[in-house]
Amino acid sequence: MTDRLGVQGRAARALLGVSAAWLAAAALPAFAANDELTLYTTREPALIQPLITAFSTQTNIKVNTVFVKDGLLERVKAEGARSPADVLMTVDIGNLMDLVDGGVTQPVKSAALESAIPANLRGADGQWFALSLRARVLYADKNQPITSLRYEDLANPKWKGKVCIRAGQHPYNTALIASMIAHDGEAKTEQWLRGVKANLARKATGGDRDVARDILGGICDIGLANSYYVGQMKSAKEGTDARKWGDAIKVIRPTFAGGKSGGTHVNISGAAVAKNSPQRANAVKLLEFLVSEPAQSLYAQANYEYPVRKGVALDPIIGETIGELKVDPLPLTDIAKYRKQASALVDKVGFDQ
Repeated sequence: MTDRLGVQGRAARALLGVSAAWLAAAALPAFAANDELTLYTTREPALIQPLITAFSTQTNIKVNTVFVKDGLLERVKAEGARSPADVLMTVDIGNLMDLVDGGVTQPVKSAALESAIPANLRGADGQWFALSLRARVLYADKNQPITSLRYEDLANPKWKGKVCIRAGQHPYNTALIASMIAHDGEAKTEQWLRGVKANLARKATGGDRDVARDILGGICDIGLANSYYVGQMKSAKEGTDARKWGDAIKVIRPTFAGGKSGGTHVNISGAAVAKNSPQRANAVKLLEFLVSEPAQSLYAQANYEYPVRKGVALDPIIGETIGELKVDPLPLTDIAKYRKQASALVDKVGFDQ
């Protein structure tokens, strides 16, 4: 698990670098009753607090942050029309679509949001918006003579006994499998999943950073993991395990076969305005702020994530290790609708057994 104090310290330093003027005041002024909003979020508070602080300092709108680890949809549904929630924030497109499908969001029309966020990274009806990206990339032994791979190559018998990955039922992997279904159909995706399982060096388990750990340990040569963990590992203190794992790998941006997209699969952190938002105008202001250039820079610098807004500089570690990202243009809604089929395929082939 990420050291929360380390994350908080880095986030605070990034915030100061993005806009020192925002934090010039010693304390925020008193808030009027209407100058507030309530945010329900499944994101770790340390990862978003710098953004919230910057927003409040700039707008004088207080944000009441409620961290909801599990059961966000159920909670908002139970609260009904009396819910204080104005903004609902999650990680993973599946979790965000669950809120939309559950009927607890409302459409937003905003030129600022639509100009900053590509069409494939937001709902066509304005029900949800991506705020940052994490690419599903390949970690490889830095000594491996490979510079490019496709997702489909993970099923190639040449990698038998050399692939590491976390559980197939983890949302990061079900989203990728759903993307494969959207691109290639269920039959080909099942064949691919069986091929990947046959190539596993160990049981599909653990976390993404365990892939780098096991590459260092000689258990596997390649594996799937999220891009932002690279920043966490390579920025860790010299001599720590995390730094050793990061230094043992190189990162490849995979694409899908056949030239269908030329892009890399991404997942998101995102948000929506709650259906019964008491402070709708303030909720929209928060979303618009989060896609502004300063806030997008903070996502990159504090969290090692890819900004959704074009032209925002990457964190130097991500820029040097992974580089600019060409995103698979497949709409995330097209991916999300195959989540149940993806999960069923994982069980069908016994991927996690």
